[in-house]
Amino acid sequence: MKKNILKCTLISTLIISSFTSCGDEMSQEMSYTNSIKSDSSIAYDYATEETADGFIANNSTITNTEEYSEITENDFRSVSTNPLSTFSSDVDTASYANIRRMITDYGTVTDKNAVRIEEMINYFDYNYAPPTDDAFSVTTEMSECPWNTSNKLLSIGVKGKEIETDRIPSNIVFLLDVSGSMYSEDKLPLMVEAFCMLAENLTENDRVSIVTYAGNDAVLLTGTPGNDYEEISSALYSLEAGGSTNGAAGIQTAYELAEKYFIKGGNNRVILATDGDLNVGVSSVDELEKLITEKRETGVYLSVLGFGTGNIKDNKMETLADNGNGNYAYIDSISEARKTLVEEMGGTLFTIAKDVKFQVEFNPQYVSEYRLVGYENRLMNDQDFYDDTKDAGEIGSGHTVTALYEITPVGNEIPLKYQPEVTEETIPASEFTDEWLTVSVSYKEPDSDESSILKFPVGKDHITDFPTENMQFASCVAEFGMLLRESKYSGNITYNDILNTLYSLDCTSDDKYKQEFAELVKIVSES
Repeated sequence: MKKNILKCTLISTLIISSFTSCGDEMSQEMSYTNSIKSDSSIAYDYATEETADGFIANNSTITNTEEYSEITENDFRSVSTNPLSTFSSDVDTASYANIRRMITDYGTVTDKNAVRIEEMINYFDYNYAPPTDDAFSVTTEMSECPWNTSNKLLSIGVKGKEIETDRIPSNIVFLLDVSGSMYSEDKLPLMVEAFCMLAENLTENDRVSIVTYAGNDAVLLTGTPGNDYEEISSALYSLEAGGSTNGAAGIQTAYELAEKYFIKGGNNRVILATDGDLNVGVSSVDELEKLITEKRETGVYLSVLGFGTGNIKDNKMETLADNGNGNYAYIDSISEARKTLVEEMGGTLFTIAKDVKFQVEFNPQYVSEYRLVGYENRLMNDQDFYDDTKDAGEIGSGHTVTALYEITPVGNEIPLKYQPEVTEETIPASEFTDEWLTVSVSYKEPDSDESSILKFPVGKDHITDFPTENMQFASCVAEFGMLLRESKYSGNITYNDILNTLYSLDCTSDDKYKQEFAELVKIVSES
């Protein structure tokens, strides 16, 4: 009750936010703005019409200045010339939440470069078998490719070990953008509520510092015990937006505080909350990449939470997270804040492995061509797999990572006049094997600079006519992403085909997030 009274006392300082009651926690979430609904993913009433100049919102025009990195879709690669496929892990989920916001508001995506298929797939949980002795388990299966039935679809599912996060102390710096661009009901007020949710789950063993930045940076708290909710929430509810965005200054200060209160063996992390609109000082993508690459050597991880519409600088936020040994999520609602910072706090904040790389070697006996679905901005050079100096993605406690390959089996490729056919006669008997491919995973323990490598052969026994629900659901998400991106590889698949598959799966009725995905597909199919 004391926390609730404090909220009601302080909430008046929040700009454009309108709390109307002081009930329990859920009541406050639902009342803090009539435009953001607690139990639905997105319900922004202010964005009602798209025009050539921007978006009409409450009878005024908001110019759309969102920025996304261009994505060039992966093509098929020949196994005879490119037998290896190497990429970094990715547990970011920002793309899915962002396109969910677009579809709910406009019936479709407003920029196809916002669609990163791997982030859409990895937004959801999959019930892969947990690891026993290693840091990961790897589950593989192959079946008919649903959008091209002459090909196979390979699914690679990785499950990270779960650790007891309540026993690991956290040293967290909240780095909060309070510039003028955050003056919107889906930005600063939502950001404050999100961090209050996180603060309620901290303990006396944790330490919290708060740094804000606009034209200049300011330190509001330093090393405050995590169980001092009143002090933390008071600082959060005092925030107001205004001024330019000198994010680099805030980043410097945040890392200094994270190093000052560094907990050896603990979770040391900066959580940056912003719309990405850095416009003073170090602000370009290349400059930010250089800055964060230097800072990650401190042993402090970086998580990025994106907020808002119309002005999102997705390209900058993704760069910060990818180069800061962290993850990137987009918060569009109270329910998404709860999912990211409460329900999945272990995976979001507690890293079990860093620099996680995947390398798949295909056997030319069975595989003619392959295409990695998504992960376009996570591709690596083949030699980088064994290079411990090359940065890659991180995986948190209990995280799942899924990758899909479309495979052209030998015999299904286009006939060539000048290339010899690969048959049992053209390969020495000593080299002939039942293995179609081998999946290798390289990773480092969080406090180590040396990699460990796990290898998992995939043979004929992994091929099935009855794919698991894990694979079927991931395939549906991939198909949806390909249709949104207008992929040349989507074949004859339709939104209704996707819906029919989704409605046949038990997981779609058992999982509220997967239920919501089906509703998004339905919205687009009817628009």
